[in-house]
Amino acid sequence: MTDAGALNAYPNKSPAELRAILDTLEAAVERKHFWRLDFFHPYLKQAEFLAMGRVKRERLLMAGNRLGKTECGAYEATLHATGLYPKDWKGRTFDAPTLGWVAGQTAQETRDVCQVKLCGPAGVDSMFGSGMIPRELFVDKPSLTRGVTDAYDTIQVKHASGGVSLIRFKSFEQGRAKFQGEGCDWVWLDEEPPLDVYAEALARIGEKDGLIFVTFTPIDGPTAVVLRFTDEPTHDRAYVPMTIDDVPLPPVGHLTSEAKQRMLDGYLPHEREARARGVPALGSGRIFTTAEEMIVEAPLEYIPAHWHKLWGIDFGIGHPFAAVLVAWDKDNDRIHVLETVRMADALIISHAAAMKRIGAAVPVAWPRDGSERDRNTGEPLASQYKKHELRMASSHAAWEDGSVSTWAGIKEWDEREKTGRLKVAAHLTDWIEERRFYHMKDGAIVKLKDDLMSATRICLMAKRFARAVPLGGKWERSSATGRIAEGTDFDVFAVGM
Repeated sequence: MTDAGALNAYPNKSPAELRAILDTLEAAVERKHFWRLDFFHPYLKQAEFLAMGRVKRERLLMAGNRLGKTECGAYEATLHATGLYPKDWKGRTFDAPTLGWVAGQTAQETRDVCQVKLCGPAGVDSMFGSGMIPRELFVDKPSLTRGVTDAYDTIQVKHASGGVSLIRFKSFEQGRAKFQGEGCDWVWLDEEPPLDVYAEALARIGEKDGLIFVTFTPIDGPTAVVLRFTDEPTHDRAYVPMTIDDVPLPPVGHLTSEAKQRMLDGYLPHEREARARGVPALGSGRIFTTAEEMIVEAPLEYIPAHWHKLWGIDFGIGHPFAAVLVAWDKDNDRIHVLETVRMADALIISHAAAMKRIGAAVPVAWPRDGSERDRNTGEPLASQYKKHELRMASSHAAWEDGSVSTWAGIKEWDEREKTGRLKVAAHLTDWIEERRFYHMKDGAIVKLKDDLMSATRICLMAKRFARAVPLGGKWERSSATGRIAEGTDFDVFAVGM
């Protein structure tokens, strides 16, 4: 603001008061410009990724283009270098100066993306310090690398403990050999690295019990690095998918509805899922290819009483328990996925309680492994759920001919998606995320993070046993029409599965 502007805004102030106001405004502008760290507020998916650093040694933020993945990586790198963790920080912390590596595809890309995010525009002295690292925390001038103008090799940053952290910039094009040598506290890889470079970077954090975090759009499909996270999760390795739908609208987010639509319209059709939603271009390995927007619908506020309802469950033997509630509009032969439950390391009583809160009267279809006897009780698993007052089917789910073919379920599911006869409520993000990464490898379905998918297939297999029972709660209307008479008692599974 100019002096004249200040005078116009505050006509009753003295010159000294106006000068004080002007100094305050200029200081605020200065701080916002050179202390961007204070003004970054992670979106929910970014926050999930950052918090995961406390327990995961390897992390991947697999996101679409221009959704804030690099900004998120620069934020975490800055926190580890400065030690200025916010009060609500839930991720990994370092209480002493750190040595970190930052790398992109090429030296030029590292300069134009990572370096700019951390330090400000390359080669513009007046803008140095306008990146995520506050200007006043830099120690000395950055040392330059060879071959690329204004590209940094190393920067020094004051740490809150009183020491100095080092950040070294590298590029994947330098090859594996350039990622050998010193041990690191942390490594940030922006864009997808070759597997040998990733392996070498991973080795660098071993001796210091460090961490590695990666941010990229999986435009090259299910590469070795992508599959390491999607198909080979461990107790200290995980990924977070982030889509264009996970970016909130202004003033919280940075993309308007119009901007999002322009981005979607501008992507090539075969790259749209990867660039907008961070979904690897799985090609022939991907099970469902119908565009996501064709199957997602707004959550239904009212479920007609005559629609048939059914729970499908996957017991979670060695993996999370999952349950999917569907409503079948038989008049239009359209199935709506209404609600889901997914729990890891929980007891049967918790599974049952969660389902009953949503639809206690709804029949429950279950897979064949529910007939197996529990090692501890000697009782079939399905029977244990029945004891918790779930309306379990009399036998496991099967097709009308008695088979339990997985591929028959996939075929019907795919046909329903393509013809608009299967819809899922937009708020069921766990279900939608599982579908995005539901794929085949070597001719078989990859049995990782597919719990809700399995439960949905059970619903399709057993849909003929769905019943027009009331749901109540948020779906109930104050109308007597369509209600079942109070006290009615009938066997919803009169015909055995």
